[in-house]
Amino acid sequence: MRIIAGEARGRTLVAPAGQNTRPTQDYVRESLFNILNARVMDARVLDLFAGTGALSLECISRGAESAVMVDMDRAACAAIKKNIEAVRCAERCRLIQKDYRVAIDLLSRESATFDLVFLDPPYRMTETGEICGKLLDAGLLCRDCMLVIEHRAGQMPVLDERFAVTRVKKYGDTEISFVSCRQEERSASEEER
Repeated sequence: MRIIAGEARGRTLVAPAGQNTRPTQDYVRESLFNILNARVMDARVLDLFAGTGALSLECISRGAESAVMVDMDRAACAAIKKNIEAVRCAERCRLIQKDYRVAIDLLSRESATFDLVFLDPPYRMTETGEICGKLLDAGLLCRDCMLVIEHRAGQMPVLDERFAVTRVKKYGDTEISFVSCRQEERSASEEER
């Protein structure tokens, strides 16, 4: 596994041993970032269930402003720390070793907002749509935020009416759904804050 493009191109990343972490394959990441393209530059990135941190670190390498990586698995967090060092970007990265719900509450209290959110939970988790709702309710999604949800093929996240799926890409047994907030919902949420 390696960084594909940008200032850290070619740097090798490590993954924890075992079955708890499922790193996104290089060819899938390359395709994903071809789609995201200009959205990455200067973006504030949130990576829930970060695993190895590869998605966030690819963003940093391609010019993202900052990345917050959340994972509660000890081995995954150890790998993320090594990968941040390998990419030499510690000043632009933050690792939160907590459950995603605790992390959402923490970031909400800090009034953090994000332009790009990666959700790559274990395939056994089925509440990805609810997590999107929690992120919006917590005020963490900026006006034009893009959510990138990786899931098992054929098991689309169940999203409420505040979200719209703009694109779906299939890679073998994996699908990636690109999700945005409907503008009327975004405006109502901003007025409440």
